[in-house]
Amino acid sequence: MKKQNVRTISLIVCTFTYLLVGAAVFDALESETEKRRWEALQDAEDMIIRKYNISQEDFKVMETVVLKSESHKAGQQWKFTGAFYYATTVLTTIGYGHSTPSTVGGKLFTMCYAIVGIPLGLVMFQSIGERVNRLSSYVIQAVRTSLRCKRTVASEVDLICVVTTLSSLTIAGGAAAFSRFEGWSYFDSVYYCFITLTTIGFGDMVALQRDNALNRKPEYVMFALIFILFGLAIVAASLNLLVLRFVTMNTEDERRDEAQAMQALQVAVKLEGDVITSNGSILSGYEGHDGQSLNGSNTSSMCTCPCLSLNRNRHKKNNHLGKNGDAENQYKLRRSPTHMRHLLPEVVPMQDLNYDYDTQSLHTLADRGTVDSSYMGVDMVDTASNGSPMRPHTLLKRNVSLLSFRI
Repeated sequence: MKKQNVRTISLIVCTFTYLLVGAAVFDALESETEKRRWEALQDAEDMIIRKYNISQEDFKVMETVVLKSESHKAGQQWKFTGAFYYATTVLTTIGYGHSTPSTVGGKLFTMCYAIVGIPLGLVMFQSIGERVNRLSSYVIQAVRTSLRCKRTVASEVDLICVVTTLSSLTIAGGAAAFSRFEGWSYFDSVYYCFITLTTIGFGDMVALQRDNALNRKPEYVMFALIFILFGLAIVAASLNLLVLRFVTMNTEDERRDEAQAMQALQVAVKLEGDVITSNGSILSGYEGHDGQSLNGSNTSSMCTCPCLSLNRNRHKKNNHLGKNGDAENQYKLRRSPTHMRHLLPEVVPMQDLNYDYDTQSLHTLADRGTVDSSYMGVDMVDTASNGSPMRPHTLLKRNVSLLSFRI
């Protein structure tokens, strides 16, 4: 099984295990509190119905009015300032839910706006995170150079420490500010900053929702927006170092496998002449996988059979035959059309077995048992009784190349 598949299965198992553990912990921490709060609300509802002598239907109406008017207590949400705040929560995928569009046009535009805005925001924060990491590396290098340290280059661990420190300072400073402006406890403010900068955005605690702050406190609005954008940039810098390395592991492994496959193909050589396929059929003039000239150089044979000795004097004998004008015995190369390549099995192509044109040499090798003429697919030349070769007719009926399957 490939390393990528093993990693994917392991991640799936770990994620579901983590979900089960989280569900068990949240059940133990929150279920009893939820039950007690529900009982307290039911007691308050019964008390109000008895005290004011109203029906259940009237109480439901009052409940609806209170819930719907909650968002209006912060002032107008859809003026330019509030709309800009809403657009920020959409683009950053925080999604507090404190204000939602109620018209068909508003809902349609929200979907179209998010389709373009969310990728744009991700790319922007990713780019800002890379710049923050680069700036941090420059600062670390400058500090180490001034201190005359032996190693001045910033390592990945150094960058992780820097962005972690920046993230902690951002959350701590933002929590102090929101605790002052919103009247929350410091712990609740830290919780709000963390939920915001991780884009979870539950919406149980939302800034700028008191005393019509969206319209009356522009400096506070500006601070909240800058905090969100700057904090998300710092978080993106952390993700670049901590998460993206693991996200790109599969891609890196696939590229490494492709590089190894290309390196393995560099030792592949070419096929010339006719090719015997796995089903016994013959394809004429197959050209090698590399698509180079059949009579080109820079190839190496992968054949280990004894017939390799017949390939040594190929060019020398070809030139000799060409000078003597014996065109009938010259080695003819043919190239196959590209549409026949798909008929071949997956093989490592091997350089053609070019036989020695010296008929006496070929006959002697055959007599010694080094070359099997039936295996080579050639006709042997008739010899006289004294062993001297007669005039050869056709040395090779077909130039048959062998296939060397990849092991």
